[in-house]
Amino acid sequence: MTGGPDGREARVHLFVEGRVQGVYYRATAAAEAERLGLSGWVRNRRDGRVELVAEGPRSALDALVAWCHRGPPTAAVRAVEAHWDAPSGGAAGFVVRPTA
Repeated sequence: MTGGPDGREARVHLFVEGRVQGVYYRATAAAEAERLGLSGWVRNRRDGRVELVAEGPRSALDALVAWCHRGPPTAAVRAVEAHWDAPSGGAAGFVVRPTA
């Protein structure tokens, strides 16, 4: 799998709003990220949002961002805020973190 037009990997930091807590959003997002071969983490935020950071090929990240706009069947996503950056390369695997 290749990244964007320049073949590079990237990092995306997402904040997802809506009915996204208590609906298995984190678990299903982690499973989707793993399926796409991405590394990073996902967690609930005390303000009701879900926060997600992922690194990997740009095309896989684009697929994850598209999935995050839908979420699992029980979610009702209202908005997804995405911040793109260069990868840090420090993460291995994809984990669910505690609420912050």
